[in-house]
Amino acid sequence: MSDIILGIESSCDDTSAAVIADRVLLSNVIASQDVHRAYGGVVPELASRAHELNIVPVVSEALNRAGVKASELSAIAFTRGPGLLGSLLVGTSFAKSLGLALDIPIVDVNHLQGHILASFVRQKDVPVREPKFPYLCLLVSGGNSQIVRVDSPLEFTFLGQTIDDAVGEAFDKCSKMMGLGYPGGPIIDRLAKQGDPKRFTFAKPHIPGLDYSFSGVKTSLLYFVRDQIALDPDFMEKNKEDICASFQKTLIDILLDKLIKAAKQTGIREIAIGGGVSANSGLRNRMLEEGARRGWNVYLPEFKFTTDNAAMIAIAGYFHYLAGEKAGLDAAPVSRFADF
Repeated sequence: MSDIILGIESSCDDTSAAVIADRVLLSNVIASQDVHRAYGGVVPELASRAHELNIVPVVSEALNRAGVKASELSAIAFTRGPGLLGSLLVGTSFAKSLGLALDIPIVDVNHLQGHILASFVRQKDVPVREPKFPYLCLLVSGGNSQIVRVDSPLEFTFLGQTIDDAVGEAFDKCSKMMGLGYPGGPIIDRLAKQGDPKRFTFAKPHIPGLDYSFSGVKTSLLYFVRDQIALDPDFMEKNKEDICASFQKTLIDILLDKLIKAAKQTGIREIAIGGGVSANSGLRNRMLEEGARRGWNVYLPEFKFTTDNAAMIAIAGYFHYLAGEKAGLDAAPVSRFADF
């Protein structure tokens, strides 16, 4: 008999539900919230209200698409954190209520674990290609920039992480600063494809070990654009493609320099990426280039698994469920986790 897991993700502004049966994805439904674009970032109160409206129809649609009845579920996995507390509370409360009604276990999942394990989601009629343990995962998103050693689905070690801003935050803030819009990552990536990545040079931090820092790069771009606009008010409009290409290259250089160092120190050649920034075309291309040059086996998640989605929560919950782990009805959402 299959282990059927319903996954629920509500950590930020996407309400998502997915169903897997023995690691095979049967459905993955996502309801996004466009209202935040007008504010240049996610408004927590608006996000939590939208989750309240979306969660019932999203879960219902996920079950319908999977052809699964609620009574057939083995367990419910939900994102406990990190994320926005109001948003997490909606998903957590729904999972508890449904689990109690169906008399089945609920499993709490760390959102970051979901991104790291996204490569293990299997799909019908799609060849299986997943990293072998141990592997390194470059976890890059709006809130996180980390290098993680993964020794099993439930064993993780942080090798390095940002000491200030995350790389996704750098993309968003600098896009807003340049008047390009929100979310910044996809906009800068699109413009960068038309620009010269070697035209401009921005400062790179010198941080010891495997930790990251992106605050200095933002400051470098800010001063550069400010000084150039003082000389030519139309400088930004005339050069935005080259600025985006050069800025994006700087961020990717910083990410890859530390990842290469981590691979050399550990001797690990199984390399994966995860998180929202793993959708960046420049980063994906550089990963493949470095992999070919250094003999890495590189694993890039499908685009639909890069953003916040419940499939990754379901697969992480599946591994926790097999290990006999479950959450109690007193499980509370957490905005930040000290570790995994």
